[in-house]
Amino acid sequence: MGFDFVRLTVDPGPLLATEGAFREEALSILASAVRTVTASGLKVVFNLHGVSQIPRYGMEMIYGGSGSEGVATYRAMVTDVAAMLVDVGTENVALEPYNEPAYYPCDDSGTGDWQQIMADTVADIRAISTRLTVIATGACGGSITGLTDLDPSFDDPNLLYSFHMYEPHSFTHQRAEDPENFSAGLPWPSSAGNLDLALETLRAHMDAAGVNLARKARNMIMFQATAAQYFLEGWGQTQLEARIGEAVDWAQDNDIAESRLFMGEFGTILMTPDGRMGAFNADRLRYLAAVRQQAETYGFAWSVWEYSNPYGMSVILPIGPAMPDTQMLHSLGLPPAQ
Repeated sequence: MGFDFVRLTVDPGPLLATEGAFREEALSILASAVRTVTASGLKVVFNLHGVSQIPRYGMEMIYGGSGSEGVATYRAMVTDVAAMLVDVGTENVALEPYNEPAYYPCDDSGTGDWQQIMADTVADIRAISTRLTVIATGACGGSITGLTDLDPSFDDPNLLYSFHMYEPHSFTHQRAEDPENFSAGLPWPSSAGNLDLALETLRAHMDAAGVNLARKARNMIMFQATAAQYFLEGWGQTQLEARIGEAVDWAQDNDIAESRLFMGEFGTILMTPDGRMGAFNADRLRYLAAVRQQAETYGFAWSVWEYSNPYGMSVILPIGPAMPDTQMLHSLGLPPAQ
């Protein structure tokens, strides 16, 4: 497909739930997986990607503050992973120890503790290796705001700095909390449509699905508020450049090369056949191309979410056999799949 690395997301739960020989066995399995990928010619960003199915071993364990037992346990696990990756070979791997950490609100009162956790974790890894590439992230869900709150006083030449780009969320994640409701069809850029057209489109989807009048009315009220705000904000190329520009400005202010930024995730839900959720494909492709081009303007790496996803945020087609989504690849500036 044209990619040169994979961001390999790994649930840290099984590692946190084991120790001694059992953890070594788990690490051996992971090392074998990484070697399989690197043998194909791809590099690997090894991302410890906490989930919440088992809260004891999810990201919740690191939210007790920098001095908490949960953070200490997690950091000890990270050092074991770092040692495993060093054995695999530092020239082909990078370690991303956290994914979208919370620590809200998005200011010093919420992210100050995260500053200490990230600095301590980098120090732990550097005690294992100074050559292993480490990807640091800010708090606040790994957003641009979280990154710009970070003080990179722990910086070294083998550090990259991550942020995720799902803005505006009202466009990229068009999905109602209630699965019976509809939320879809906002355009990109917002100037490509208007509020009345968005409401008319959603109403047509609900009519086609046979939604009853009461549910339709409730859904329209909820969607109208979101859509009105989206059009009021006027999201488009100018806002996109300004938002990503905040990360670039942060790097420049801290004497960090722009090429050491890493847009670790971006993507957009694709509209389902019934129009219940997502963006029209043409709008999705325009957004993906615009975000990718901004990253490439400044020369930093990007990773799209993801290989396979039930919401169509994937580089393979969401329905049918695992075939490349050639239109999406084209929007990402990649050659057609062979």
